[in-house]
Order: sequence, then C-alpha cells, then structure tokens
Amino acid sequence: MLRYAITDRQMFPGDERSREDALITQVARLSSEGVDYVQMREKDLGEAAQADLARALMQAIRDGGGETKLLLNGTAALAQWAGADGVHLSTTMFSQNLQSHHGLLVSASCHTISDVRRAAEFADLILFAPVFEKRVDGEVVTEGVGLDALREACAAAGNVPVLALGGVTAANTQACLDAGAAGVAGIRLFV
Repeated sequence: MLRYAITDRQMFPGDERSREDALITQVARLSSEGVDYVQMREKDLGEAAQADLARALMQAIRDGGGETKLLLNGTAALAQWAGADGVHLSTTMFSQNLQSHHGLLVSASCHTISDVRRAAEFADLILFAPVFEKRVDGEVVTEGVGLDALREACAAAGNVPVLALGGVTAANTQACLDAGAAGVAGIRLFV
C-alpha cells in the first residue's frame, strides 16, 4: 500500500520558524516510518521560501536514510530548482508542459473521471478526491464522492496508481484498497 502525506505547517503552534521546524521533524518521522511520498503543500509561501523549505525537508529525509519522495505543489521548474523528486499538479495545471522535465515524478489531483483520464496520460500517481466527506468543526464542508466513484477512477486510470484522498482514516483505508486504490493520501491521516 502506498502512503502519501500532504504537509500543512499551519497545523503546528508558534511562529513561522517553530512551525517550519515542526514540519521538518514531522517529515523526518514520516520518512523513517516508510511513508512513500510527501507533498509539500505550502501555497502561501513565495517560491524562494518554498525552495528553502523543500531543501530542508529533503535534507531531513536524507539524514534519516529514508527513501521518501518529496513532491512540490506548483511548477516543475520550482521542483527542479528546489531539488525535489517531483511535482504535484492541480487540475488547473494539467496543461503545464512536462515534456522537458524528465526525471521528475508527477502526481495529479483529480475530482472527476474526466480528470483521471487526462491525468493518466502524463502522471505517475493520481490523487482522487474527495472520497469521503470533509468535516470541519463537526460540519460537512465537502461531500464525498464515495467508494463506487473511487472504483471507477481506479479503472479509468489504467496502470497509473490511484490514491484515495479526502476523509481517509485508518478505519476506512481498507475499504479504499478494496475499491482498487493503490494507497491513501491525506494531511491529518499522517499527523
């Protein structure tokens, strides 16, 4: 089973430096636990700050002897500049020309079967979401598409691994795998 953690340094208390240090510690722990991929999703940072943080995360992974791959939200050029293993693309970035960026892993967010079919043409991994509903403070903020849609997405992806995202917990992980997912992805799932 593939495990794909997504970062959110805002979950940690303290000032910016404290949150970044906590994130670096978290990524080192995830790597030592054998998490396959970490997606650095710190969209509020400028490119230079993203690159600096990505380098620190890569160093933490290397120092721990882990084999975790780091993917950056954003452009392939940013991922290369930062020395990351890959790039994560939202559906709005599918048109990005990846042909000249050999060697980068590419993950793609997909929310429809049409998205999955498009992503299967270029991506190494597909994150299909939201499988389950998302709740904030006990209220549903996003309805989940369900396991049948996940099953359909896995079939539409062909040989590209699909990871279930959105409301995934330890309790429903097996149901995602039974639906054909190659693994699971999340933020809170890996805290």
